[in-house]
Amino acid sequence: MTRARPDAGQLVSLLEARGLDVVVCPLIRIEPLEGPDIDTSAYDWVVVTSRNGARELARRWTGELRRIAAIGPGTAEELRGHGIEPVLIPDVSTQEGLLAQLPRPAGRVLFAGAEDARRLVVDELDADFVALYRTVPELPATPPEADLAVLASGSAARVFAQLGVAIPAVVMGPQTAATARAVGVEVLAEAPAQTLASLVETVVAAAAALEAA
Repeated sequence: MTRARPDAGQLVSLLEARGLDVVVCPLIRIEPLEGPDIDTSAYDWVVVTSRNGARELARRWTGELRRIAAIGPGTAEELRGHGIEPVLIPDVSTQEGLLAQLPRPAGRVLFAGAEDARRLVVDELDADFVALYRTVPELPATPPEADLAVLASGSAARVFAQLGVAIPAVVMGPQTAATARAVGVEVLAEAPAQTLASLVETVVAAAAALEAA
């Protein structure tokens, strides 16, 4: 399990409940970025791309929030946990998927995400950008021993590739899958939906297939 520690607990519990032996080896940590309140009153749309972004936006947001778009059901779930209902959750959980479904003209848009986030939405919509957090790599002193790795972000996939271990991966999300393959990680399976339930079922099925092989 390569997720940052605050985000790993529930997934670990769900996998252990299905009989899997889970080794927690975080490859990234999340550092919130401090700054002034984010006044969203002037924006027609606010775009958020991750649970961490949703959490930090809820912490720093002020003013009117007209319409918010959440990339991925997990992001939407986190927003709802803070009393914010997304207007748009694209069918494909990528910035490309969002751009394909966002009504045009979109008006003034704010993209709120990681410091090193892809800027496709910013470039395509001439949107404003605010960095809410940074993702910091964490290389373990000793590479983990496992039959299967779980990668839920491109950042984790890039760090995992640096370990040089021949462990296949189950990934969550098309962007994570693309990043993993680009850095040479063997992608055994991709969760069909960006939800914990979908990821759990995919990991369980992949583990069973490995055991049967």
